[in-house]
Amino acid sequence: MYDTDKRKLVSALCHGAIFFTSLVFPVLIPIAILLVSEDPAVKDNAKEAINFQLNVLLYGAIIAFMAATIILLPLAWILGPLLFIFHWVLPVFA
Repeated sequence: MYDTDKRKLVSALCHGAIFFTSLVFPVLIPIAILLVSEDPAVKDNAKEAINFQLNVLLYGAIIAFMAATIILLPLAWILGPLLFIFHWVLPVFA
């Protein structure tokens, strides 16, 4: 039988690793716990945490791509002619 307090703590560590390692690849802690732990419930929670964290990374990449294309491209179409005018036309009039 496995200790329930230890099971809860390690499972919470798996799911909370995304907050602790936001600057480093956050999947490493659940992968390490998955490889080290012998408790099947902890392994299941580690797999769920890995799935969640990879989904967060994927959704973040998709949102960053969409922000770059949907927001920045129309902004470039608006600012491009203005920058051309400011750089070439206005100095002629000055």
